[in-house]
Amino acid sequence: MRHPDPFLAAHGYAGAARQPLPADASLRRYTRLLGGPRPALLMDAPPPEDVRPFTHLARHLGRAGLSVPEILAEDEAAGFLLIEDFGEANHATLLDAGADPIPLYAEAAEALAALHAAPVPPGLPAWDAAAMTKATAATFLDWWWPAAFGAPPGAAVRQELAAALHAMLAPYAEARGIVHRDYFPANLMRLPGREGPRRTGILDFQDAATGHPAYDLVSLVEDARRDVAPEVRRAAIARYFAARPGLDRGAFLGAMAAHGAQRHLRVAALWVRLDRRDGKPHYLKHGPRCWALLERALSQPACAPLRDFLDAHVPHALRRNPESG
Repeated sequence: MRHPDPFLAAHGYAGAARQPLPADASLRRYTRLLGGPRPALLMDAPPPEDVRPFTHLARHLGRAGLSVPEILAEDEAAGFLLIEDFGEANHATLLDAGADPIPLYAEAAEALAALHAAPVPPGLPAWDAAAMTKATAATFLDWWWPAAFGAPPGAAVRQELAAALHAMLAPYAEARGIVHRDYFPANLMRLPGREGPRRTGILDFQDAATGHPAYDLVSLVEDARRDVAPEVRRAAIARYFAARPGLDRGAFLGAMAAHGAQRHLRVAALWVRLDRRDGKPHYLKHGPRCWALLERALSQPACAPLRDFLDAHVPHALRRNPESG
Protein backbone atom coordinates (compact mmCIF):
# COMPACT_ATOMS: atom_id res chain seq x y z
CA MET A 1 0.00 0.00 0.00
CA ARG A 2 1.32 3.44 -0.96
CA HIS A 3 1.98 5.79 1.95
CA PRO A 4 4.25 8.85 1.99
CA ASP A 5 5.41 8.59 5.61
CA PRO A 6 8.57 6.50 4.99
CA PHE A 7 9.53 8.74 2.06
CA LEU A 8 9.05 11.90 4.10
CA ALA A 9 10.93 10.48 7.08
CA ALA A 10 13.87 9.48 4.91
CA HIS A 11 14.34 13.10 3.84
CA GLY A 12 13.83 14.90 7.13
CA TYR A 13 10.11 15.69 6.97
CA ALA A 14 8.74 13.12 9.45
CA GLY A 15 7.66 15.83 11.85
CA ALA A 16 6.53 18.40 9.30
CA ALA A 17 2.98 19.69 9.52
CA ARG A 18 0.98 18.93 6.40
CA GLN A 19 -1.32 21.34 4.62
CA PRO A 20 -3.23 19.80 1.69
CA LEU A 21 -3.56 22.11 -1.30
CA PRO A 22 -6.70 22.34 -3.47
CA ALA A 23 -6.94 19.53 -6.01
CA ASP A 24 -7.18 20.05 -9.74
CA ALA A 25 -8.78 17.84 -12.40
CA SER A 26 -5.94 15.29 -12.29
CA LEU A 27 -5.19 12.50 -9.81
CA ARG A 28 -2.12 14.32 -8.48
CA ARG A 29 -2.31 15.74 -4.99
CA TYR A 30 -0.03 18.34 -3.41
CA THR A 31 0.68 18.90 0.28
CA ARG A 32 2.60 21.84 1.75
CA LEU A 33 5.12 20.68 4.34
CA LEU A 34 5.73 23.06 7.24
CA GLY A 35 8.71 22.59 9.53
CA GLY A 36 11.06 20.45 7.49
CA PRO A 37 14.64 21.22 6.40
CA ARG A 38 13.36 23.77 3.85
CA PRO A 39 9.99 24.84 2.40
CA ALA A 40 8.74 22.00 0.24
CA LEU A 41 5.70 20.41 -1.33
CA LEU A 42 4.90 16.72 -1.48
CA MET A 43 3.62 15.65 -4.88
CA ASP A 44 1.60 12.43 -4.62
CA ALA A 45 0.99 10.99 -8.08
CA PRO A 46 -0.76 7.60 -7.81
CA PRO A 47 -1.02 5.31 -10.85
CA PRO A 48 -1.75 5.87 -13.68
CA GLU A 49 0.04 9.16 -13.02
CA ASP A 50 3.80 9.12 -13.67
CA VAL A 51 6.23 11.57 -12.05
CA ARG A 52 9.03 10.94 -14.55
CA PRO A 53 7.85 13.49 -17.16
CA PHE A 54 7.77 16.11 -14.41
CA THR A 55 11.28 15.38 -13.15
CA HIS A 56 12.67 15.19 -16.69
CA LEU A 57 11.18 18.55 -17.70
CA ALA A 58 11.93 20.24 -14.38
CA ARG A 59 15.64 19.54 -14.71
CA HIS A 60 15.71 20.48 -18.39
CA LEU A 61 13.84 23.76 -17.95
CA GLY A 62 15.87 24.65 -14.88
CA ARG A 63 19.06 24.25 -16.88
CA ALA A 64 17.53 26.50 -19.55
CA GLY A 65 17.22 29.31 -16.98
CA LEU A 66 13.49 29.12 -16.27
CA SER A 67 11.95 29.20 -12.79
CA VAL A 68 10.58 25.71 -12.19
CA PRO A 69 10.48 23.88 -8.85
CA GLU A 70 13.73 22.21 -7.86
CA ILE A 71 13.44 18.45 -7.28
CA LEU A 72 14.52 17.89 -3.67
CA ALA A 73 13.89 14.15 -3.45
CA GLU A 74 12.10 11.52 -5.49
CA ASP A 75 10.67 8.03 -5.40
CA GLU A 76 9.61 7.56 -9.00
CA ALA A 77 8.37 3.99 -8.47
CA ALA A 78 6.01 5.02 -5.68
CA GLY A 79 5.00 8.29 -7.33
CA PHE A 80 6.27 10.64 -4.61
CA LEU A 81 8.30 13.81 -5.11
CA LEU A 82 9.55 16.52 -2.78
CA ILE A 83 9.73 19.75 -4.72
CA GLU A 84 10.62 23.35 -4.00
CA ASP A 85 7.72 25.36 -2.61
CA PHE A 86 7.23 28.62 -4.53
CA GLY A 87 4.71 29.86 -1.95
CA GLU A 88 1.10 30.88 -2.38
CA ALA A 89 1.31 33.84 -4.77
CA ASN A 90 0.11 32.18 -7.93
CA HIS A 91 -1.22 34.48 -10.59
CA ALA A 92 -4.80 33.26 -10.19
CA THR A 93 -4.79 34.06 -6.47
CA LEU A 94 -3.28 37.49 -7.10
CA LEU A 95 -5.83 38.27 -9.82
CA ASP A 96 -8.70 37.16 -7.60
CA ALA A 97 -7.37 39.48 -4.89
CA GLY A 98 -7.53 42.45 -7.25
CA ALA A 99 -3.96 42.68 -8.61
CA ASP A 100 -3.46 44.69 -11.78
CA PRO A 101 -3.69 42.03 -14.49
CA ILE A 102 -1.54 43.72 -17.12
CA PRO A 103 1.83 43.32 -15.32
CA LEU A 104 1.01 39.72 -14.42
CA TYR A 105 0.03 38.74 -17.94
CA ALA A 106 2.98 40.61 -19.42
CA GLU A 107 5.37 38.79 -17.07
CA ALA A 108 3.72 35.49 -17.93
CA ALA A 109 4.13 36.20 -21.63
CA GLU A 110 7.80 37.08 -21.15
CA ALA A 111 8.41 33.77 -19.36
CA LEU A 112 6.46 31.93 -22.03
CA ALA A 113 8.67 33.41 -24.74
CA ALA A 114 11.71 32.11 -22.84
CA LEU A 115 10.09 28.68 -22.52
CA HIS A 116 9.49 28.58 -26.26
CA ALA A 117 13.08 29.65 -26.95
CA ALA A 118 14.46 26.78 -24.84
CA PRO A 119 15.91 23.74 -26.62
CA VAL A 120 13.54 20.81 -27.01
CA PRO A 121 14.60 17.82 -24.88
CA PRO A 122 14.49 14.34 -26.37
CA GLY A 123 11.50 12.15 -25.75
CA LEU A 124 8.68 14.69 -25.70
CA PRO A 125 5.46 13.51 -27.35
CA ALA A 126 4.06 15.42 -30.30
CA TRP A 127 1.17 17.83 -29.83
CA ASP A 128 0.41 17.90 -33.55
CA ALA A 129 -2.74 17.69 -35.65
CA ALA A 130 -3.06 13.94 -35.08
CA ALA A 131 -2.70 14.22 -31.30
CA MET A 132 -5.03 17.24 -31.08
CA THR A 133 -7.62 15.46 -33.23
CA LYS A 134 -7.53 12.41 -30.95
CA ALA A 135 -7.83 14.60 -27.84
CA THR A 136 -10.73 16.55 -29.32
CA ALA A 137 -12.60 13.40 -30.27
CA ALA A 138 -12.11 12.05 -26.74
CA THR A 139 -14.10 14.93 -25.27
CA PHE A 140 -16.25 16.44 -28.02
CA LEU A 141 -17.33 13.26 -29.80
CA ASP A 142 -17.13 10.74 -26.97
CA TRP A 143 -18.80 12.87 -24.27
CA TRP A 144 -20.32 16.12 -25.53
CA TRP A 145 -21.95 14.65 -28.63
CA PRO A 146 -23.94 11.87 -26.88
CA ALA A 147 -24.95 14.31 -24.13
CA ALA A 148 -26.19 16.84 -26.70
CA PHE A 149 -27.72 14.54 -29.31
CA GLY A 150 -28.66 11.48 -27.25
CA ALA A 151 -26.52 9.11 -29.33
CA PRO A 152 -22.85 8.78 -30.30
CA PRO A 153 -21.68 10.14 -33.66
CA GLY A 154 -21.28 7.88 -36.64
CA ALA A 155 -18.04 7.04 -38.39
CA ALA A 156 -18.63 9.68 -41.07
CA VAL A 157 -18.83 12.47 -38.49
CA ARG A 158 -15.61 11.26 -36.88
CA GLN A 159 -13.87 11.24 -40.24
CA GLU A 160 -15.17 14.70 -41.13
CA LEU A 161 -14.01 16.21 -37.82
CA ALA A 162 -10.57 14.66 -38.24
CA ALA A 163 -10.32 16.07 -41.77
CA ALA A 164 -11.45 19.52 -40.62
CA LEU A 165 -8.96 19.69 -37.76
CA HIS A 166 -6.13 18.46 -39.98
CA ALA A 167 -6.94 21.06 -42.65
CA MET A 168 -7.06 23.82 -40.02
CA LEU A 169 -3.86 22.87 -38.20
CA ALA A 170 -1.66 21.50 -40.99
CA PRO A 171 -0.55 24.94 -42.28
CA TYR A 172 1.23 25.51 -38.97
CA ALA A 173 2.96 22.13 -38.64
CA GLU A 174 6.48 23.41 -39.32
CA ALA A 175 6.82 25.61 -36.23
CA ARG A 176 7.77 23.27 -33.40
CA GLY A 177 9.00 23.83 -29.87
CA ILE A 178 8.21 22.99 -26.27
CA VAL A 179 4.55 23.62 -25.50
CA HIS A 180 3.40 23.59 -21.89
CA ARG A 181 -0.22 22.79 -22.86
CA ASP A 182 -1.75 24.28 -19.68
CA TYR A 183 -0.20 27.73 -19.46
CA PHE A 184 -2.68 29.78 -17.44
CA PRO A 185 -2.64 31.77 -14.17
CA ALA A 186 -3.21 28.91 -11.72
CA ASN A 187 0.01 27.30 -12.98
CA LEU A 188 2.11 30.47 -12.72
CA MET A 189 3.75 32.00 -9.65
CA ARG A 190 5.07 35.48 -8.98
CA LEU A 191 8.54 35.12 -7.46
CA PRO A 192 9.84 38.29 -5.74
CA GLY A 193 13.54 38.85 -6.04
CA ARG A 194 13.93 37.24 -9.45
CA GLU A 195 14.30 39.17 -12.68
CA GLY A 196 13.19 38.90 -16.29
CA PRO A 197 11.55 35.63 -17.29
CA ARG A 198 12.54 34.12 -13.94
CA ARG A 199 10.04 36.37 -12.15
CA THR A 200 7.38 33.84 -13.17
CA GLY A 201 7.49 30.38 -11.66
CA ILE A 202 6.08 27.72 -13.98
CA LEU A 203 4.17 24.73 -12.59
CA ASP A 204 2.31 21.68 -13.87
CA PHE A 205 4.42 21.20 -17.00
CA GLN A 206 4.55 17.40 -16.91
CA ASP A 207 2.25 17.12 -19.95
CA ALA A 208 4.50 19.29 -22.12
CA ALA A 209 4.97 18.24 -25.71
CA THR A 210 6.40 19.49 -28.98
CA GLY A 211 4.02 21.68 -30.91
CA HIS A 212 3.26 25.16 -32.16
CA PRO A 213 4.00 27.85 -29.53
CA ALA A 214 0.78 29.66 -30.43
CA TYR A 215 -1.08 26.99 -28.47
CA ASP A 216 0.37 28.22 -25.16
CA LEU A 217 -0.10 31.91 -25.85
CA VAL A 218 -3.75 31.40 -26.71
CA SER A 219 -4.12 29.27 -23.55
CA LEU A 220 -2.90 32.27 -21.55
CA VAL A 221 -4.85 35.09 -23.18
CA GLU A 222 -8.03 33.12 -23.98
CA ASP A 223 -8.27 31.32 -20.66
CA ALA A 224 -10.94 28.65 -20.30
CA ARG A 225 -11.34 29.44 -16.60
CA ARG A 226 -11.39 33.23 -16.38
CA ASP A 227 -12.23 36.25 -18.52
CA VAL A 228 -9.28 38.19 -19.93
CA ALA A 229 -9.97 41.81 -20.84
CA PRO A 230 -9.04 42.90 -24.38
CA GLU A 231 -6.39 45.35 -23.17
CA VAL A 232 -4.78 42.63 -21.05
CA ARG A 233 -4.77 40.26 -24.00
CA ARG A 234 -3.13 42.92 -26.19
CA ALA A 235 -0.47 43.67 -23.58
CA ALA A 236 0.47 40.01 -23.19
CA ILE A 237 0.68 39.43 -26.94
CA ALA A 238 2.77 42.57 -27.37
CA ARG A 239 5.23 41.45 -24.65
CA TYR A 240 5.49 38.01 -26.25
CA PHE A 241 6.27 39.43 -29.69
CA ALA A 242 8.75 41.90 -28.18
CA ALA A 243 10.63 38.96 -26.66
CA ARG A 244 10.59 37.02 -29.95
CA PRO A 245 11.17 39.69 -32.63
CA GLY A 246 11.86 37.21 -35.40
CA LEU A 247 8.33 35.82 -35.52
CA ASP A 248 5.99 36.39 -38.47
CA ARG A 249 3.21 38.18 -36.59
CA GLY A 250 0.49 37.51 -39.14
CA ALA A 251 1.23 33.80 -39.38
CA PHE A 252 1.46 33.52 -35.60
CA LEU A 253 -1.91 35.22 -35.07
CA GLY A 254 -3.43 32.82 -37.59
CA ALA A 255 -1.92 29.93 -35.67
CA MET A 256 -3.39 31.33 -32.46
CA ALA A 257 -6.86 31.36 -34.01
CA ALA A 258 -6.55 27.79 -35.31
CA HIS A 259 -5.07 26.35 -32.15
CA GLY A 260 -7.49 28.34 -30.04
CA ALA A 261 -10.48 26.93 -31.90
CA GLN A 262 -9.25 23.38 -31.34
CA ARG A 263 -8.52 24.03 -27.67
CA HIS A 264 -11.83 25.77 -26.95
CA LEU A 265 -13.86 22.97 -28.55
CA ARG A 266 -11.91 20.27 -26.71
CA VAL A 267 -12.04 22.02 -23.34
CA ALA A 268 -15.71 23.02 -23.61
CA ALA A 269 -16.48 19.33 -24.04
CA LEU A 270 -13.98 18.33 -21.35
CA TRP A 271 -16.21 19.99 -18.76
CA VAL A 272 -18.97 17.57 -19.80
CA ARG A 273 -16.68 14.59 -19.30
CA LEU A 274 -15.58 15.86 -15.89
CA ASP A 275 -19.24 16.17 -14.93
CA ARG A 276 -20.58 12.90 -16.29
CA ARG A 277 -17.63 10.58 -15.83
CA ASP A 278 -15.83 12.08 -12.83
CA GLY A 279 -18.68 13.61 -10.83
CA LYS A 280 -17.29 17.16 -11.00
CA PRO A 281 -20.21 19.29 -12.21
CA HIS A 282 -18.68 22.55 -10.94
CA TYR A 283 -16.51 22.68 -14.06
CA LEU A 284 -19.61 23.19 -16.21
CA LYS A 285 -19.66 26.86 -15.14
CA HIS A 286 -16.79 27.45 -17.56
CA GLY A 287 -18.71 26.11 -20.55
CA PRO A 288 -20.30 29.39 -21.72
CA ARG A 289 -16.91 31.10 -21.77
CA CYS A 290 -15.34 28.31 -23.85
CA TRP A 291 -18.16 28.28 -26.37
CA ALA A 292 -17.97 32.09 -26.69
CA LEU A 293 -14.20 31.91 -27.25
CA LEU A 294 -14.76 29.21 -29.85
CA GLU A 295 -17.27 31.36 -31.75
CA ARG A 296 -14.81 34.26 -31.77
CA ALA A 297 -12.06 32.02 -33.12
CA LEU A 298 -14.35 30.59 -35.81
CA SER A 299 -14.78 34.08 -37.25
CA GLN A 300 -11.12 34.03 -38.35
CA PRO A 301 -10.18 32.79 -41.84
CA ALA A 302 -7.70 30.29 -40.41
CA CYS A 303 -10.57 28.40 -38.77
CA ALA A 304 -12.73 27.92 -41.88
CA PRO A 305 -12.44 24.09 -41.97
CA LEU A 306 -13.70 23.65 -38.41
CA ARG A 307 -16.34 26.34 -38.90
CA ASP A 308 -17.67 24.49 -41.93
CA PHE A 309 -17.80 21.20 -40.02
CA LEU A 310 -19.72 22.73 -37.13
CA ASP A 311 -22.09 24.59 -39.45
CA ALA A 312 -22.89 21.28 -41.13
CA HIS A 313 -23.44 19.26 -37.96
CA VAL A 314 -24.05 21.43 -34.87
CA PRO A 315 -26.79 24.07 -34.97
CA HIS A 316 -25.96 27.29 -33.16
CA ALA A 317 -28.71 26.59 -30.62
CA LEU A 318 -26.82 23.47 -29.50
CA ARG A 319 -23.43 25.14 -29.15
CA ARG A 320 -23.45 24.98 -25.38
CA ASN A 321 -22.96 22.32 -22.75
CA PRO A 322 -25.94 20.22 -21.62
CA GLU A 323 -27.05 20.42 -18.02
CA SER A 324 -25.34 18.22 -15.47
CA GLY A 325 -26.01 14.55 -16.09
